[in-house]
Amino acid sequence: MYSREEFGEFLLKEKKDGTKIMVRDVQLALLEMVKDIDKICVENEIEYCLTGGSTLGAVRHQGFIPWDDDFDIAMTRENYKKFRKALDKCLDKEKYVYHCFEKNKKYDVTWPYMKIRKKNTYIKEVNKLLPNRCTDCDGIFIDVFIYDHMSKYTIFDLPLRLCNSILMPVIIFFENLKINPIPLKYLYRFNAKLYGFLFQKSKYIGDDLTWTYRNPMTPLRYRKEKIFPTVRVPFEDTELPVPNDAREYLIRHWGEGCLTPPPVDKRKPGHVYDINLTSNKPED
Repeated sequence: MYSREEFGEFLLKEKKDGTKIMVRDVQLALLEMVKDIDKICVENEIEYCLTGGSTLGAVRHQGFIPWDDDFDIAMTRENYKKFRKALDKCLDKEKYVYHCFEKNKKYDVTWPYMKIRKKNTYIKEVNKLLPNRCTDCDGIFIDVFIYDHMSKYTIFDLPLRLCNSILMPVIIFFENLKINPIPLKYLYRFNAKLYGFLFQKSKYIGDDLTWTYRNPMTPLRYRKEKIFPTVRVPFEDTELPVPNDAREYLIRHWGEGCLTPPPVDKRKPGHVYDINLTSNKPED
């Protein structure tokens, strides 16, 4: 197990007055957010788990990867439906807002299914081709992904996956022309839901078909019992749920060496272009 202190601090931004915003500052804000989200999920019997680098941090560091500047969670489509209802009822509207296509048709459907944002903060991501169109809040966020049923066999998996892989750059093209391609967005979402429905009896799950930022020939596929039911593990000063077999999940995701920290030159925050933790506007 590797402690955060072994790796030092990581700078995100130095303001004009010389004060610094560190990765740790963002992590502490995200930790507050995920504790609030976890409370809603527990109280409403919604099963979810950390995913991606957040799971790696939980297993390897018992908290955040020291240079990680984002946070990801995932849940099944059934739990996502419950989650949306719970957010409408329980989310602190003074502190947070959530964005998704169901709520705002400007939302980018090639993003994770939902972003929960913290008000009175600001973030501009590195990827300039995918700006936030839901302009009521540009705050720091937690990504919510959907895990859906998927086929074990490429011959059945590939057709709808390829369809969305082709649609994705088309949607982004129109978005960057400031044209909202709502019919294409509906088709993109429909393909994903149809795929999950067709293979609802499958023993395998993975990122639903709206997540197309991976080679369509090599989708990540997990046996459902390797993900759910989740298990709670130490994370910073609390406990959060990770996949049932988190080690196998991580190895399938990143390979055998993922439990050893990368070389020093690879330890870099990768998502933030600009940030402000005390206002909803960019820093002066």
